Amino acid sequence: MDRSFVILPEEQAPEGIEHCELCELSKQRNRVVWGEGNPQASLMMILDNPGAREDREGNSFLCGTRETLQFGMREAGIDVNEVYVTYLLKRRPMRAYNKPEVRAACLPHLQMQIFQKRPLVLFGFGNVVAEALFPDKESAVVKELRGSWHEFQGTSISFTYHPLAVRRRPNLLRFFVEDLKALKEKWKEIQHARI
Repeated sequence: MDRSFVILPEEQAPEGIEHCELCELSKQRNRVVWGEGNPQASLMMILDNPGAREDREGNSFLCGTRETLQFGMREAGIDVNEVYVTYLLKRRPMRAYNKPEVRAACLPHLQMQIFQKRPLVLFGFGNVVAEALFPDKESAVVKELRGSWHEFQGTSISFTYHPLAVRRRPNLLRFFVEDLKALKEKWKEIQHARI
């Protein structure tokens, strides 16, 4: 694997949300991480939660999730500077938590973010994001959703495996890259339709 990955610039949380206490993650002493990358990007990627951002010494650190995501993007020909990466949960969980409660508290932040940024395309990673965005779908799992396009808040969305699942199971890498290539095609198609 090519190791020349980048730490994307972080976007500050909006005023009033940087100290959000709507869920129990606020008691885990982690800060709110709103998103990273290009805040004006027309492609928004959604991960379940922020990964480690600093090593034990406090130096900026590229976690395995971001590394695998950037590798897949590079393989698919997606420029890392043209995307915005955000999270369902805006804090990194440090220990066990009430998942349904925390997801329900955090989802409105993501919905507001999508509404404000109005991306052309959304792309979700992993079952946690799929289940949170489509709670009424019988089989809101990546295996069922990948390879096709859906709508969330009036925006086209598709899904692929979580980058950490791909790291743990290298046989998924081929599908991961395939899905990112399909994303690039859809994104280009929507951009051309808007011209």
